Amino acid sequence: MTKKRFYASLAAMMFLFSGCVNESLTLPGMESSQQQPSQSGNTWADETNINDVYIDDLDENTTTESETAITEESPQSVVKRIPFPSGEYSRLARIGKGTVKGAIYVTDYSGNRIPGKETRLYLNPETSYSDQWYRESYIGGKKMEKADSRLFNYLRFTASDNDGHFAFYGVPTGSYYLIGTVKCGTECGYDTPKNIRIAKKVTIRGNQVLESDLGRTID
Repeated sequence: MTKKRFYASLAAMMFLFSGCVNESLTLPGMESSQQQPSQSGNTWADETNINDVYIDDLDENTTTESETAITEESPQSVVKRIPFPSGEYSRLARIGKGTVKGAIYVTDYSGNRIPGKETRLYLNPETSYSDQWYRESYIGGKKMEKADSRLFNYLRFTASDNDGHFAFYGVPTGSYYLIGTVKCGTECGYDTPKNIRIAKKVTIRGNQVLESDLGRTID
């Protein structure tokens, strides 16, 4: 065989095998990752992708029930969190059959609803830790220390659709703070967009389907 024919045959074989590899090769770890459940929402604890949940969502600057202006630069304005109550969280149920669903929105002066479009929502189990957040941060409008990272393991999250509708599935029996944020600008009468946080306590039992909207009238 001449060198010219040899190299031509070699090139043809390389092309053939490269086509087979592109169609059938599975990289290490690819198969297992494709079999994992979707992380688009409705996940719980160790089923949750940490990249999809941001504890900072619960601490960021937002317009809440109080319009009190407290600067972050002032150390006196930051409320110290109580120690993370590991015992309380360890006793929480991890498996459930309940459903919490509804819509998140704000209502303007004319009674028009502005939906929270494609925003994250959270179910934060009621404990002394979350009670403090609700009392001091949400109701009191105070800036708090950053939340303990262990809280991540106990949050349930989902995302609303373009109309603000949301649902949580497989929720264990218990009481939770339902939390979400609506981003609103000129449609709410603001010169610049604001993140308007809304929170309320909900309680669910067994396989109950709880319909609970998360709404608030604009100040």
